[in-house]
Amino acid sequence: MPEQVHRLVLATRNQGKLRELRELLRGQVPGLDVDTQVVDAETAGAADVVENGVTFEENAVLKARQTAAATGLVAVADDSGLAVDVLGGAPGIFSARWSGRHGDDAANLELLLAQLADIGPEHRGAAFHCAAALAVPGGAVHVELGELRGTLLTGPRGTGGFGYDPVLVPEGLDRTCAELAPEEKNRISHRGLAFRALLPHLVRVLDDGRDGVRS
Repeated sequence: MPEQVHRLVLATRNQGKLRELRELLRGQVPGLDVDTQVVDAETAGAADVVENGVTFEENAVLKARQTAAATGLVAVADDSGLAVDVLGGAPGIFSARWSGRHGDDAANLELLLAQLADIGPEHRGAAFHCAAALAVPGGAVHVELGELRGTLLTGPRGTGGFGYDPVLVPEGLDRTCAELAPEEKNRISHRGLAFRALLPHLVRVLDDGRDGVRS
């Protein structure tokens, strides 16, 4: 059997994000095997991208554009994080490295909860934000945004998800993002909203093999 050729790279090494994108794409593009043809940056041989933008959108565009150029593949990237109202929008773009160690979810969460220890429930509003970017080698970049508002707990609940999921209860629910089933979370999450908005553009590019992305 011939080796599967990768058609899409997600500019991340985060396997949680990769699983979410694969599920959103499953069955959307005829002939696309999401389990073998949609891969992460490491599998595609792409180096880490320096995220030196000052907004989620800038960082998503940087990652998508540079990953597409490095791999020759259609690339999708997102930059996402948690914005806490009483912290003036922090951790924001520094969410993944809030504790000083990039990707240390436990340390990031512990620090955030310590910073909010004396804050009452009426002032624990926050929102997950996501910018999702699609880039084609040598082509334009298209970006979509998503947001999920909620309230932060004083301690984690649930074993699903990743990052700050265990402490955010979405508006209208009584469970944290980490207590939601994956399909339920994808329906309402900031990343799910942004990627679903991006999906028609991505499907068209993968389906047609175009060399550019119309905005």
